[in-house]
Amino acid sequence: MKTVLITGCSSGFGLETARYFLERDWRVVATMRTPRADILPTSSRLLVLQLDVTDPQSIRNAIEAAGPIDVLVNNAGFGAPAPFELTSMETVRGLFETNTFGTIAVMQAVLPQMRERKSGVIINVTSSVTFKPLPLVGIYRASKAAVNAFSESLVSELAPFGVRVHLVLPGSSGETRFRETAGSHLRGLDDKAYGAFMRETIARMRESTGAGTNAKDVADAVWRAATDPSSALSIPAGADAMQWAAEAG
Repeated sequence: MKTVLITGCSSGFGLETARYFLERDWRVVATMRTPRADILPTSSRLLVLQLDVTDPQSIRNAIEAAGPIDVLVNNAGFGAPAPFELTSMETVRGLFETNTFGTIAVMQAVLPQMRERKSGVIINVTSSVTFKPLPLVGIYRASKAAVNAFSESLVSELAPFGVRVHLVLPGSSGETRFRETAGSHLRGLDDKAYGAFMRETIARMRESTGAGTNAKDVADAVWRAATDPSSALSIPAGADAMQWAAEAG
């Protein structure tokens, strides 16, 4: 029985991905900052662990408790839309601590066992916003683009040890709490210089009726990356993500 460890399983893409792997008879280590076993089906193959990707001791504790890990899915992350000028350095550091450095820290903690076994898959869930320059999410986009670049370099570095690296890039989803969480960090709507631009930009985004991304789209993409060695390095997840990827060439 193979084991997948997934970060950020309290809701959204992480939660759906944990369900997806459970349904396919994998052993699932679902991690979250505040553990809740009641949000997933009861199963002898499920282990729910506390994991804060910004806390080195929390990472060590979780990896030790998880046991051998065949697939690592780095999904934990958050957004904070705002004009760059109005974004505090505390928020900038917070975005990189979770989205970038947290992903790197968990990878570094899991990699030794995969290298020793000469087998393993690392899947980093980033974002389709890295396909095009959008306003108000520049710092978030940069934090995810850094993971893209880092992951691309790791492909050839880890291949000799039998470890695969993949990126899953979701589009915009109304099914997850990401928009709600990002909204709680929203800054600048009443600002003299940026307020009107922000309100107009957000209104256009909300009026968009194009196809979006479902949580299952992301779970499907993660499953493909985990189980199909011929999978592409970068896998867009969701109709909008696939469209943006095609436009980006």
